[in-house]
Amino acid sequence: MAVVSYKCPHCGGELIFSPTTQKYKCEYCLSDFSQEELEALKPEEGSEEKAVNFEEDTQEENTTEKETQEAVIYHCPSCGAEIVTDETTAATFCYYCHNPVVLSGRVSGEFLPDKIIPFAIDKKQATEKFLDYVHSKKFVPKAFFNKQQIEKISGVYFPYWMVDMDMEGSMQAEGRNVRVWRSGDTEYTETKVYCVEREGDVHLEDITKNALKKSNAKLAEGVLPYDVSKVQKFHMGFLSGFLAEKRDIERTELNKQVQQEANEYGEKILRGTVKGYSSISVKSCHLNQTQENWDYTMLPVWTVTYKGKNGKMYYYSMNGQDGKVYGELPIDYKKVWILGGIVFGVVLILALMGGYLL
Repeated sequence: MAVVSYKCPHCGGELIFSPTTQKYKCEYCLSDFSQEELEALKPEEGSEEKAVNFEEDTQEENTTEKETQEAVIYHCPSCGAEIVTDETTAATFCYYCHNPVVLSGRVSGEFLPDKIIPFAIDKKQATEKFLDYVHSKKFVPKAFFNKQQIEKISGVYFPYWMVDMDMEGSMQAEGRNVRVWRSGDTEYTETKVYCVEREGDVHLEDITKNALKKSNAKLAEGVLPYDVSKVQKFHMGFLSGFLAEKRDIERTELNKQVQQEANEYGEKILRGTVKGYSSISVKSCHLNQTQENWDYTMLPVWTVTYKGKNGKMYYYSMNGQDGKVYGELPIDYKKVWILGGIVFGVVLILALMGGYLL
């Protein structure tokens, strides 16, 4: 498996994808390169010329039978140090030289993503947005705001399946119109019942499903949706400077779930075309799939964890495109009791004053 590290052609420093400029930036000489420039600098296959913009070290996975289930070991192409990963890691960092590396075998062949939405928010912006989110909440422990805690935030590309689907639909429903009026002391109610039918073609886009078993499904789907107009054809270079995971959930495992969701959306669309009735009751709805397209897509997520005093681990995810935060915040019950005591004291004083004045 090839371990790839993208290198600056000017100074040899590592190149990292910059969300702010949407280019690859060298942290040493501050040069930047577009995707097209980076691809143009890559030597052709079979060329004996040394690569000037990336280092590639082809090596076998160093595992034992036990390690296959727990960890896989590679060597950093920059310093030679061991890089220990699990079976789904597709991009990471060398622990010793901090060089970003991409495990290209994890994003090639059948595991080559079709599309990617690059990070649009860098770590500084993600930290600021996360702090804004936390500061807007009450009763959060002070330890949650310390520098060491916030520096744990990591940018990760998570794998998702995105599905487009065409269906032919038909729906039978019952519509009712109710009219109520009074004449003298008598109230009259008139109910008219109508048979309603709808037929049409339904087109659904970007039904998105998490494709990683070890991720928290609520966190992975809590940051949805993304602006899919920003989607790009996948290039490994986008992963440089970030963590990344390859999928371990295949589309066959999601077929039933996606079909059920598509049917629910389809029925909602058909029902939405019915107007002019007091109420609608759907009697039957049939949707036949005519075409579907699945894209294996990498989406950007900022993640951070926090271990509370009770030992519970709290997980948070942030949409790496628009900064939407999802997760459960810890509660400092000491703050809750203090505030409760203050409110009780104020109410008690006001009650006593009210009694004295009376």
